[in-house]
Amino acid sequence: MGGKKSKEPTSKDIKLVGRKNAACEETLTSSDRIRKHVVMQFGYKVLSLARQGMIAPPEELWELMELQKLNLSMNCLSFVPSSVALLQNLVVLNLWGNQLTSLPPVIGQLKNLKVLFAYHNHLTDVPEELGSCTKLEVLSLANNELTGLPDSLSDLTNLQKLNLSHNNIAYIPACVYSMKRLVFLHVASNRLENIAEHIQALAELKILIAEENCIHCLPKMLCWLTKLELLNVDYNDIQNVPAEMHQLNRLEKLASHPLDKGLHIMHNPLLKPIKEVLDGGLQALYNYLKAN
Repeated sequence: MGGKKSKEPTSKDIKLVGRKNAACEETLTSSDRIRKHVVMQFGYKVLSLARQGMIAPPEELWELMELQKLNLSMNCLSFVPSSVALLQNLVVLNLWGNQLTSLPPVIGQLKNLKVLFAYHNHLTDVPEELGSCTKLEVLSLANNELTGLPDSLSDLTNLQKLNLSHNNIAYIPACVYSMKRLVFLHVASNRLENIAEHIQALAELKILIAEENCIHCLPKMLCWLTKLELLNVDYNDIQNVPAEMHQLNRLEKLASHPLDKGLHIMHNPLLKPIKEVLDGGLQALYNYLKAN
């Protein structure tokens, strides 16, 4: 009351501010313009360029050497430039949902990388140099066109989660059995006909998903993975189970929902008497196996 009213900005004022902001923008380098979009999340310097319709990352991106998490997902990238090796502080690299047919060999120079998402691309192979990323803990190569992995990935001994589902893999790659810290292995929807006895090397495994393959039988050594909480072998060609299967006592029930812990096996051509015994639940199966 009685005081001066604040003056509303005129269109002339707005244009003047706009010109000042534009002038400021012109003084910034291209890398600075990108850097403005870097945010801090949980102590990490993060940049997301997802869903930008890019066919190639901007050249200035590789000047942001402080980046720790980079999201380039859901674009139209057909390659990753070798300049990615400049981002030595990267901990997480997200490339999923692009059109990549390969990963650059220099990816092995990202020594701090812990998480690599490269699923939903068109990868036909993986560079041997990826085995040099020895800090990797999570690797997803699902929904590609892979037939195997290079032996050099045996060096990924810190890997805890590996997703190879929806590829063209005929057998679990030998290097996987050297990944002794794996707790999660997803190999569904491939062309597997068996699970090798070497599976016993993965003693820390808690989740093994191998549904929708052509597996004919389960190896006895699978029953030595006593930390398994979820074993999904549905939609295979399994007719029987190993007598030692009752040792998997952390599989608490017969499961049906894909995300449920327990044993997923009912969608197989199981023979009598196993099929009838399983009608009584998982404990009924275990009791039967112990008695026989």
